[in-house]
This record gives sequence, C-alpha cells and structure tokens, in this order.
Amino acid sequence: MMTTEQKDLVRATVPVLKEHGVALTTYFYNRMLTQNPELKNVFNSANQRTGAQPTALALSVLAYAEHIDNPGVLAHAVSRIASKHVSLNIRPEQYAIVGKHLLASISEVLGSAASPELLEAWSVAYHQLAQIMSNAEAVLYSETVMKEGGWSGWRPFIVQRKVQESQEITSFYLYPGDGGKVADFLPGQYLTLRLYVPELKVLQPRQYSISCAPNGIYYRISVKREKGTALQPAGFVSTLLHDQIQQGDVLEVAPPSGDFTLDLRKTTPLVFISGGVGVTPFISMLEYLVQTKSSRAITWIHGCRGSEVHAFKDQVREFSSHHPGMQIHTFYDQLDRQDSGNCYEGFVDLSKLRDTISAEADYYICGPDLFIKKHFDYLRLQGVNSESIHFEEFGPAILVVE
Repeated sequence: MMTTEQKDLVRATVPVLKEHGVALTTYFYNRMLTQNPELKNVFNSANQRTGAQPTALALSVLAYAEHIDNPGVLAHAVSRIASKHVSLNIRPEQYAIVGKHLLASISEVLGSAASPELLEAWSVAYHQLAQIMSNAEAVLYSETVMKEGGWSGWRPFIVQRKVQESQEITSFYLYPGDGGKVADFLPGQYLTLRLYVPELKVLQPRQYSISCAPNGIYYRISVKREKGTALQPAGFVSTLLHDQIQQGDVLEVAPPSGDFTLDLRKTTPLVFISGGVGVTPFISMLEYLVQTKSSRAITWIHGCRGSEVHAFKDQVREFSSHHPGMQIHTFYDQLDRQDSGNCYEGFVDLSKLRDTISAEADYYICGPDLFIKKHFDYLRLQGVNSESIHFEEFGPAILVVE
C-alpha cells in the first residue's frame, strides 16, 4: 500500500515525465531488450524503431503518475492494455523483468535526482500497477479458455484460402490445425499471429482485425501490404504474409482479443467511419448486424485513395441490399468516371454529410491517429457525447482525445 509521502514523490515526477518521458522509456526498452533479448520475440520491432512503443509507454506512465491517488479512472486504458497483453500471451512473471529494468532506467537516467526514497516510491507504485494489470489479464485469460473452442497461448491454424481483396489488401481464411472449433468473439476484435522474420532473427507478433462475423469454424483476417518509404522500411510481417504464406501453410495464432467492439445491447443508430485498412473491423460488425437481422440504422463512411485499393466495396453493397436502413458514402482522393453513387472527391469530410450527424447515434472510427482525431473533434463540436464515439488506433495507443 502506498503512503501519502510516496504518492507525493511519484506525483512530483510528472513534470519530468512530460519533458523526458519518451527519452526515459526509449532507454528502458534498449536496456531491457539488450539484457533480456528473448523479449524481442514479444515486442514489435517496427514500433520500437519508429518510437511508437516508447511513446505509448511514456504516455501510460505519465497518466498513471497523474492519477496515482485514484488509478481506477484509468479503467478504460487498463482494459485496452490488458487485452493487448493477453493477445501477446504476456504472463505475470514477466512483470518482474519489466519492473527491474524500469526502476533501473529511472535511476540511471535521472542520476542524482533519483533518491532512494523516489525509487522506493516508484517500486511500490509499479508493483501496484503490475497487480492491477495481472488481475485484469487473469480474468481475460479465464474467460477465453472457458469458451467453447477457446484456448490459451499459441495455437496452429491452417491457411485454407488466400483471397486478394484489392491491390493492397489480401484476406487469409484460418482454420484450426487440430480440427477443433474456434471460439466466438465480439465483432471488432482482433487476432494476433506470429511469424519468424529471418532479417531480424526473431519471432514477430502482429494484430489483425477479424474481418468476418463469428461462425465457429474459421477466422478471416485481411492484411494490407505495408510498402516501404524513404523514412520507413516495408512491413516485415505483412510482406511475409503476402509473398511467402500460401494456402496450406500453418500460422501460430493467439485467441481473439480487443475491446473495440460492437455493443450488442444497444439499439441506437450506427455510423462507421473508416480510412483505408481501418475498414476491416467494421466488416465483421456489418456482417454480424446483417446476419442477426438488426434493425439499427447504419451509415457507412469510408475513405481511401481510389477504387483500385478499395477493399470489400462489393461485399459492403451486397450487405446493404439486405439492410434497408443503410446508407453508404465513399471518399476517394480522386474520382474516376466510373465512380457513382454517394462518392466524393477528397479526404473524408463529415461536414459534407451533416445530415448523418445525430447525438443519438453511436460512432465507430478506425484509421490512422490523425484521421481519428479529426473526426472525433468534429463530432464533439457537433454536440456528440464523447461516450458515443468509439475508436481503434492501429498499433500502440498514443492518441489522446478529450
């Protein structure tokens, strides 16, 4: 149990964390992965390279320090991180390794400013946080294995079909290699798979949204080929999936996870807003709504560069033919002559669709962080309650919206 004095010491580090948090967490990851190289099989090397993972951790540590008196206000963040940890098969004993390196990093980076009292305060705070996370994860692990077809850890799945959905996105139909059933999931959840990357000489895990409704037989993931740029190399795992993995190959897969899910209890109108491959979790949600003959009004808003990279365009229109209360709006960077219907030129612009904005609706947004923030801010300005706006940021959660 933390004392008042220890809470004050942790809280006093907030200004330092705001200014130097990313430098601290970058140092921490370098230290930990150098001394415990086996953990390179757990962490996404691309997120380490771009700084996304250290930034996400820095924001999490800062939020925890700011709310050290009442960590319960971070319940949503804890839920999201716990889901990600379970998807990666993180176990309680690994928190000891992380804690060891985090405290050592605080001491080594802060130097003389890291008094014994401060380090002890952060030690108690970290163990409190580790217990909160372990407890949340234990519940998720238990719920997962109790499901029919559920499992824990990594399970072999066979790629029975590989289907190109657009110039950039390919779907993989995954069936359990043991011939058993697959666990149900909530529409919007993701799968984690891991592949050995020869260039890195480690296993690399990646999360991909499940792009089909629950069916008890198979999962489908739809993966965008992440091409390289001058600033960032091509995606290791997406390239392997597109170029090397073929029908009949076996992938190691963790159970469905994630908290960006369709609330099945509500009857409110739904507005889905996606950019690029951000459409994938919404395909699962839409298919589920159609299969269950939901009467909820649906507005579908999607943006991408053009029709050649527009995955699931025909499937969405097919679904809409079975749901009379559905509207489709599409934004392309540049329109072609054959583009028809509710197609608009340019980036997704909700101001062009003012009639679709209602305070009574629930909004789901998925895409890059700037895409999410733009539409979140616009909806808030239109009077939509923040609790009615749900979003999924691919990769480590670094987006802060209020």
